[in-house]
Amino acid sequence: MVRKPARMYCKLAKKAYCRREYMGGVPGVKVVAFDMGNLTDEFPVAIHLEALEGCQIRHTALEAARINMNRRLMDDIGKNNFHLKIRAYPHHVLREHKQATGAGADRVSEGMRLAFGKAVGTAARVAPRQRLFTVWTTSQYIDAAKDALLHSGYKLPTPIRIVVEN
Repeated sequence: MVRKPARMYCKLAKKAYCRREYMGGVPGVKVVAFDMGNLTDEFPVAIHLEALEGCQIRHTALEAARINMNRRLMDDIGKNNFHLKIRAYPHHVLREHKQATGAGADRVSEGMRLAFGKAVGTAARVAPRQRLFTVWTTSQYIDAAKDALLHSGYKLPTPIRIVVEN
């Protein structure tokens, strides 16, 4: 079956659906790691990526942003000079009516309005000004870390801003 576009899931329309003990067959989260880089050292500078608006971010979008950010940081800074942490976890389970995909979906979906649907993925529910990613590094690598955060923020469905804390 074809996945529906992300714009269908990015709005915070209904209340959170996250009680997995009542669901059968929820797909796993695709985010591979939530902490990367040098996990033992302390770094003096923290750089955060904040979401400016409330939304839902699919686990696939979080993973795409993580891969982009981690690759840029490894190339520009090196593995021992940063600590990257993902601060949003995709708890919310996304559902869709499986009959209503593909050609002729408009005719099929007419007969069953507000169908409950099956679990197709997960998403992180994000509040305005919530920090999504944090990179700790030294002061000489601030510009490279800001660039990595900015480019990975393009993969997220919300406007973002970068905050630097010394």
